[in-house]
Amino acid sequence: MRAPAPAPLPALLSRCSSPPSSAPPRRLLSSSRTPAVCRPPPAVARSVSVSVDAPAAAAEPTVLGAPSATPRRRLILLRHGESTARGRSTRDHDRPLSKAGRADAISVSNKLQQMGWIPELILCSDAMRTKETLKILQDHVQGLSEAVVHFIPSFYSIAAMDGQTAEHLQKAICEYSSDEILTVMCMGHNKGWEEAASMFSGDSVVLETCNAALLEAAGKSWVEAFSLAGLGGWKLHGIVKP
Repeated sequence: MRAPAPAPLPALLSRCSSPPSSAPPRRLLSSSRTPAVCRPPPAVARSVSVSVDAPAAAAEPTVLGAPSATPRRRLILLRHGESTARGRSTRDHDRPLSKAGRADAISVSNKLQQMGWIPELILCSDAMRTKETLKILQDHVQGLSEAVVHFIPSFYSIAAMDGQTAEHLQKAICEYSSDEILTVMCMGHNKGWEEAASMFSGDSVVLETCNAALLEAAGKSWVEAFSLAGLGGWKLHGIVKP
């Protein structure tokens, strides 16, 4: 997939609070130069299915008068479902889901619900296959239908560019999210989504169609979470598969 370079997201970090000076920040993804080609560590790919029988982790009990714990922030990187083959008169951007792709989207929506990984904010590519994947998720899980959704055209084109997706996702999350939102899902395409999951977690992540990487990091804001976790510091809980 060859696509034109995306338009830059305007003033993406303007609404994000700066990380507290007391915590020594780890390196944020630099926006002053083009990132190098993503080269995940030569580890065995952690393409493991997450058990959907395990309940979601319980929140820490609140003790009156005690300082509040740093919240955990969850990031779901979901690749779209399988699409149909490209026809002569159909642009790649407009390819719809296949029958198998629709069934996989239903399966993944149910597993995310059972695990309790329900995003409050969804940032989605505007390609037909990602929009159809999202609609199926929302049709089958009420919590997903209640999330705030933004369609971001640049998610389609950035995924084809070597090593640039992770930085782009970071900026988009900080632009569209607020500190009160703890779970964000970004929906898009390979190769960028695999690269971003690998760069954030430090693992070699494989994402087949309709696979979702579950990532987690601590931070009082999204910019602090990205700062403290840096590259390779996000915890990879596993991969949700159909």
